[in-house]
Amino acid sequence: MGNSTTIENLEITLLLEAIFHRFGDDFRNHQREVIRRKLRDFMHTHDIPTISVLQHLVLHDNTYIDALLRALDAHNAGLFDHPDHTVELRKLIVPWLRSCPAPKIWISDCSVAEDAYELAIVLMEEDLLHKTLIFATGTNATLLSEAREGKFPLVKQAQYEKNYLRAGGTRSLNNYFKQEGDAAIFHPELGRNITWAQYNVGTDASFNEFELIVCRGGLSEYTSRLRRRALKLFHESLPPFGILSIVDTNFTELMPYILHYTAVSPKQGLYRK
Repeated sequence: MGNSTTIENLEITLLLEAIFHRFGDDFRNHQREVIRRKLRDFMHTHDIPTISVLQHLVLHDNTYIDALLRALDAHNAGLFDHPDHTVELRKLIVPWLRSCPAPKIWISDCSVAEDAYELAIVLMEEDLLHKTLIFATGTNATLLSEAREGKFPLVKQAQYEKNYLRAGGTRSLNNYFKQEGDAAIFHPELGRNITWAQYNVGTDASFNEFELIVCRGGLSEYTSRLRRRALKLFHESLPPFGILSIVDTNFTELMPYILHYTAVSPKQGLYRK
């Protein structure tokens, strides 16, 4: 390991400690390479030469911290951007949720509207949305507030339409949003059963029992310690036969923590308790 890399690793450690102690946001158990990439992108955008300079700005200039926390919390997510996963998920959740009088779903690490509204569309098409409660949680209040608005850039509509049809969509995606300027806004009825709340899988306890738990991308950014805690938390929050839906996480990364589940479709990240 070169001297510059060693210094950068130390800078990252000190920055994450500073963020935690000053603002309470804890990224210390996130994969270091993921954090490094996000920090470099942020520094390039804001023309900041070193992580030490960034730490100084974060601690002494309030104009930077909100943008930095958004950058560290955000993950790339598009509407129906894993269509094969959604097809398999439809097969699992429809009969399971139909058998439940008042099913509940938890979307963990939700940072964009697409995370929650994709599932709401699936449930509406299966005539399940009216009786299902969806809890969308994340650590960043600003990202949650923006996701709650139910918007996405209209320029993405064509790709989202293709994804939707590949994911088993039965209508046209245009039925689920209206155009407002250069944005698409999901219809209000899709969001009526969605509750948005701040929540941290690294520190908070189980807050309910859910027939389905969805985690998009978050586990792949965690260290093994935090990943183990998250999977234990999800297990405690699922009833017998409850379903865990994980996207963008390599199956081998979950071993041995996934042993308490039955792999229904490991290729698509679907497990049953």
